[in-house]
Amino acid sequence: MRQVLLNIVIAFLWVLFQDEDSFKLSTFFAGYLIGILVIYILHRFFGQQFYLKKVWVGIKFLAVYLYQLITSSMTIINYILFKTKDLNPGLVTYETTLDNDWEVTFLTILIIITPGSTVIRISKEKKKFFIHAIDVSDKEKQKLLKSIRQYEGLILEVAE
Repeated sequence: MRQVLLNIVIAFLWVLFQDEDSFKLSTFFAGYLIGILVIYILHRFFGQQFYLKKVWVGIKFLAVYLYQLITSSMTIINYILFKTKDLNPGLVTYETTLDNDWEVTFLTILIIITPGSTVIRISKEKKKFFIHAIDVSDKEKQKLLKSIRQYEGLILEVAE
């Protein structure tokens, strides 16, 4: 948070030091870019990661989630329209490495809002998920577990 505020201050100072009659957004943006460069060079002294890294992780997380949402939705539509007799619903268990309550909760929400799967139960130790899936054939089960591992990796990356 300090890095963001410092970057905004640098941008405002850049606007003030420019000899212009009015506030221009282009000058502020140029100052913001210069602030990013300065903060990147000096971020070691803050004792924190460079703040744009978390923004990048958030964008990457959103892209992965949207991709998973679209592909799983298309799979569910395919099952509903063409393969209603080929469904093989069942339970899948997943062991997680997440530690914090918010991480487990976030992973649970991501699993629930992914079409075709829902979390039925979480163990008391918060390490094992019991997931109901619309199709637990080997191929679909591996796809589901792969997407959950991908979510878990991104959550761990955000939590750093």
